[in-house]
Amino acid sequence: MEKGKRPNAPPKKGMGGKKPTDTTDPVKNFERWKKKYDKTKTRVKQEKRQKRKPEWLVEKESIQRLVNKYNEINAQDAVKFSDFPISKNTLRGLMEAQYRQPTEIQRQTIGFALQGKDVLGAAKTGSGKTLAFLIPVLECLYRQQWTAMDGLGALIISPTRELAYQTFEMLRKVGKNHEFSAGLIIGGKDLKNESEKIHRTNIIICTPGRLLHHMDGTAAFHISDLQMLVLDEADRILDMGFADTINAIVENLPKTRQTLLFSATQTKSVKDLARLSLKDPEYVWVHEKAKFSTPATLEQNYVVCELHQKVNLLFSFIRSHLQKKVIVFFASCKEVQYLFRVFCRLRPGVPILALHGKQQQMKRVEVYNDFIKRKNAVLFATDIAARGLDFPAVNWVLQFDCPEDANTYIHRVGRTARYKEGGEALLVLLPSEEQGMLSQLQEKKVPIDRIQVNPDKLTSVQQKLEAFLAQETEQKERAQRCFVSYLRSVYLMKNKDVFDVFRLRLQEYAASLGLAVAPRVRFLSKAQKQRVDPRKISEQVVGPQSDEEEEAELNRFKAQLRGEGPSVNAQSSQSSEEEEEEEEAEEDDEEEEDEEELQPGPKCTILVLEMRWHRFSVALTLHVHPGQVVQQWPPLQRTAVPQPEEDHTPGINVEEARERLRREDQEFDKLEYRRKVKEKHRVRPRHNFTKSPGEAEEVEPYIEVDSGEEFDPSTLPDPDKLHNDSEEDNQSSDSSSCSDEEEEEAVGSRKRPRRQAASLPLDTGLSLAEDEELVMHLLGNRS
Repeated sequence: MEKGKRPNAPPKKGMGGKKPTDTTDPVKNFERWKKKYDKTKTRVKQEKRQKRKPEWLVEKESIQRLVNKYNEINAQDAVKFSDFPISKNTLRGLMEAQYRQPTEIQRQTIGFALQGKDVLGAAKTGSGKTLAFLIPVLECLYRQQWTAMDGLGALIISPTRELAYQTFEMLRKVGKNHEFSAGLIIGGKDLKNESEKIHRTNIIICTPGRLLHHMDGTAAFHISDLQMLVLDEADRILDMGFADTINAIVENLPKTRQTLLFSATQTKSVKDLARLSLKDPEYVWVHEKAKFSTPATLEQNYVVCELHQKVNLLFSFIRSHLQKKVIVFFASCKEVQYLFRVFCRLRPGVPILALHGKQQQMKRVEVYNDFIKRKNAVLFATDIAARGLDFPAVNWVLQFDCPEDANTYIHRVGRTARYKEGGEALLVLLPSEEQGMLSQLQEKKVPIDRIQVNPDKLTSVQQKLEAFLAQETEQKERAQRCFVSYLRSVYLMKNKDVFDVFRLRLQEYAASLGLAVAPRVRFLSKAQKQRVDPRKISEQVVGPQSDEEEEAELNRFKAQLRGEGPSVNAQSSQSSEEEEEEEEAEEDDEEEEDEEELQPGPKCTILVLEMRWHRFSVALTLHVHPGQVVQQWPPLQRTAVPQPEEDHTPGINVEEARERLRREDQEFDKLEYRRKVKEKHRVRPRHNFTKSPGEAEEVEPYIEVDSGEEFDPSTLPDPDKLHNDSEEDNQSSDSSSCSDEEEEEAVGSRKRPRRQAASLPLDTGLSLAEDEELVMHLLGNRS
């Protein structure tokens, strides 16, 4: 090895060594290729973007293609929703919500509504009217590319909160792929929150009263750009007394709008509303020529049952259908409240829910959602659940109380057998209701058959109800309110051929509710008297026409104290026609009055009447000669000092006024006060209560004038005797201190027994000499 050379050193270039291989680096090669590819891709995208149309223009062209197909719509050929010229967003929402094939009302309505025509639609309950107007609403706003900045575009009015809530939930499912804003405007929600968001809402689903409130009181709420108005269940809206509200709303809406009006029945009031709000409408009556007005898959029966057996029938029915989903309809909220509580305590073996108008809005929504989710349950409800609500998989509809008319019956049974599904309905009738109700159902083309119930198979729950009421006073009061509320609902029904409250066995019905005695029903007793002798009520209103006027007047006054005499409310409630037209708010007021009657009160004895007589001090009759003053009002003030001659000096002489008031207080006021105290002691209850030896003596809330001694008139001051200033001052200070003590005793007598005033020396913290100097100084200043 040569010196200075490194071992294994590579040969240098140009010195006889080999040339190294020229291989490329793959990483660098990929980076160069990627850079060139990105440049080419960016250039191609820019070229395509320049050639491509804007998205808004593409969407506008697709909308125009849909509009061009509107005139080619053939309702008879439409088998699926995709056969209609509907936007992709709406079709995707329908498919995700499992709506694929349109019903008959949807097939005939969607075409006219897409063409911009007014529609008056009528179909059976459960035929899919809600989706028939939601699809046109979405398409109308989609055609015009409506945004939140445009404000209100579509207005949907429902009769009840529950129906509005159901429509809102369906709109959320079907229209979730659109970018419209929707709002639920109903009572029971935060009014301030609604007012802040209502001006940015595109679709509003509301009840009439709440909408009119916002139209009158919300400054940011504008409806000048409204495109579509929908009236759902129009007949129900008018039946609930919203005719004036709807007219006021329609008058403020723009005239260029499109209107869709849907109803289960076509009545005269609905046609009148259509003439006012629709322009050249298309009439869609799907089942006008149908043989029956109820779904063909609905099996309908009725049973005749006595009134006192209805509760047992209901309990036996529930026990026989534990694996079914049942809705039971009642006539009043009080019935639902009472029977729901007692049936929960009876434990029939199936969940029981209650839905009525007295509940708060959030509670009603909670019950609604709970009943939808359950596979087997029983829902006690009033007629607020009879219109438009879609409860899935309802097996039975039991009408515990007879419906008002055939239309109400149709809406009730429409909660089952929906969308070509099967269902059963049972109507419970009283013997007095059978003939009149069946004639109405026949006129409305309702097929119904009678079935018999074996009385031996009924389970009696009367004894258990009596035990519940004996244990809880609150349950007893609910039972009494239930009794009165049912009678009122029957009494206020218009069709007297079906509903006759005087043919009901009230005592037996009260016993079936667990009551030992039937409560007194004031309006029923008055109606009974008027029915027997109509002239008797008028004579009571005018007054007794007898010779002994004073005695008759006294008897009438005592009767009024007992709550039996005629009053203004009684006179105004004698007309049955006016009572039938009362709204729900007035009925609630009457229910509260009846609840007050049910509360136990003190027994009205002669002694109580005498005390009330002295308390009121009412002069009933005064026989005087013509021209004689009966009573001076306001009464003249008695004075102890003769009135001085008129003095023209301005102002008031304070010293004279003070002297006059002091004399009047001594001579008149205190004597009158003592006389009233003695009179109050004299009319106290004359019976003595037996007290246990260890019981503390009860303190009477009367003011004691002296310390238990007899009142001595000689102690009164002589009004003619003159007193010096010091005596007057001492006397006035004594009287003021006495009155203060009496006031303290009067206030504290209700809390603790009265104690004898202890004569304790006044401790001023000074010595005796200092006290004497202080007294002399004060007396010297006063002189």
